[in-house]
Amino acid sequence: MSKKKVFVLDTSVLVYNPRSLFAFDDNDIVLPIVVIEELDKLKKGVDDTSRNAREASRLIDELRGGKKLAKGVDLPGGGVLKIELNHISSEQIEKKGLNFDIKDNRILNVAYDLHTKEKDRKVILISKDINMRIKADALGVMAENLESDKIPDINKLYSGRDEYLVPRKDMDKIYTKAGLKPNHKKIKLLPNQFITLSNSNGSSHSVLAKYNKEKDALFALKVEKGKIWGIAPRNREQQFALDILMDPDIKLVTLIGKAGTGKTLLALAAGMDLTIKDRKYNRLVVSRPIFPMGRDIGYLPGEIEDKLRPWMQPINDNLDFLMSTSPGKTKNKRSIQSLFDDGLIEVEPLTYIRGRSLQNQYLIVDEAQNLTPHEIKTIITRVGNGTKIVITGDPYQIDNPYLDSASNGLTFLVEKFKEESISGHITFIKGERSELAELAATIL
Repeated sequence: MSKKKVFVLDTSVLVYNPRSLFAFDDNDIVLPIVVIEELDKLKKGVDDTSRNAREASRLIDELRGGKKLAKGVDLPGGGVLKIELNHISSEQIEKKGLNFDIKDNRILNVAYDLHTKEKDRKVILISKDINMRIKADALGVMAENLESDKIPDINKLYSGRDEYLVPRKDMDKIYTKAGLKPNHKKIKLLPNQFITLSNSNGSSHSVLAKYNKEKDALFALKVEKGKIWGIAPRNREQQFALDILMDPDIKLVTLIGKAGTGKTLLALAAGMDLTIKDRKYNRLVVSRPIFPMGRDIGYLPGEIEDKLRPWMQPINDNLDFLMSTSPGKTKNKRSIQSLFDDGLIEVEPLTYIRGRSLQNQYLIVDEAQNLTPHEIKTIITRVGNGTKIVITGDPYQIDNPYLDSASNGLTFLVEKFKEESISGHITFIKGERSELAELAATIL
């Protein structure tokens, strides 16, 4: 059997990441004509799905280059891209009990027909739709998820922290100018990784440190004097998070944690402290994806602001809470609305943020687990000079049917940037919202 494979892509793959066309090395790609029809139907909206549909169509047209897609055009990796116009007989899959009028089944029909006719090559259907993969398997067709942006094991996702045993005499070195040089034969440290050093002689004494890659040494964690916008860390992970949130040299911060761990509240507190109190940034911009917008927003009453309020309300709730804890009785001097009116704070849907170039801003993107790796890349590349971006989310609470805990943009970003000195990451463990909220997040 030939090593070269045939991959049949369904529409979900292209609207997840249009550039997945280039993710299959020198193997051949087949797009059923119904996929092109679905891209044409999806391209007319203003959401991320429509934007990706338009980009996929543009890429296919560029690859065409005046040649016939029905006969196949060359791909940069050495494979061939072909639009499949044949395989239109419904008899085979209708015998299997599938309705040919359903577009997904017409895509399955192409994969099934190729599977029966390609004797020397493997035919594999690639789909982000789990039910599509199940139906393909029932037909005897190999089916896989798109794995190019998937991390190997979500349970081994970089946490941004670790613990090590060292002699007491070495623990004190983290307070010196030279710091504590790590033994790289025993441990591998990543830039801005937090380490809890415990006494190897058996005492309960421990200290917190952060690894500086440029100096190749561990240094004592800087403890902020007083509270950050009225907020003090309640546990070790929150202390780590505030360190990287307040560090001007770290331009990208990723925070992962279940509901109630404080990731969004800490990000907002640091942003308000640096923007409103210290004036290190021109404004605090907070955004989150509105995944259900395309299906649900049209049914809500009122103007666009009224329609968006349900999705933005969690951010507003946190801002209201922070104003009640603001230092120097700021809440009596300025209302939250005045900060909006003066342009110091903006809360906008992510759709509106993507087309901007953000200079000297403190940008927070919340609920990022609902973004694809392609969408995360688009957002990060909009960041201008002087801007710090904080990405937060919980990879176990995903609303997008084409994403999972290992393939979403948030976990992808954490793994890709973990070795960069410009970034920092922390995974939260303990919930701090309330005893009930922590219990519910753990056992339900």
